[in-house]
Amino acid sequence: MSRIGRLPIAVPAGVDVTIDGSTVTVKGPKGTLTRTVHNNMKVELDNGFVTVTRPDDNKLNRSLHGLTRTLIANMVTGVNESYKKELDVNGVGYRVEVKNGTLCMKLGFSHDVNMTPPEGVTVECPTPNKIVISGPDKQKVGQFAAEVREKRPPEPYKGKGIKYVDEVIRRKEGKAGKGK
Repeated sequence: MSRIGRLPIAVPAGVDVTIDGSTVTVKGPKGTLTRTVHNNMKVELDNGFVTVTRPDDNKLNRSLHGLTRTLIANMVTGVNESYKKELDVNGVGYRVEVKNGTLCMKLGFSHDVNMTPPEGVTVECPTPNKIVISGPDKQKVGQFAAEVREKRPPEPYKGKGIKYVDEVIRRKEGKAGKGK
């Protein structure tokens, strides 16, 4: 049996889980998320716990079991307390701000880089060199954070660029001077 898949998912107060065939809808204070799970997986709700079961032990069903349970658990967590990714912007003249819901970044290019977050994702810039991306859908938050970081990834010599707050950049030594 899957170690992750067999664990029940506790549904906290204020979160409503609806199961309609293979469609799971989770409503909470931070929003509503809907996902269609694979037909082989059986999702049930009883006594405030969501359980996922599989019909047999073939390879596809074993791999889907833990995945389905984790996706539903992420939905429950996201609508109760939203996910957050924080990014730091390092570099001389590098600045970020939010204008009319669009993230505007000055990253040393000849033009500004503007990005519109997907629906359900909010972007804040508490300081000119910090970006906070949050929302109930873990996948959308992580994907948008990765797309923002991709615009100017950190370089290993001076550490300039956009990096996650908890990311460690391995620094390299520059060119060594000519030996005497």
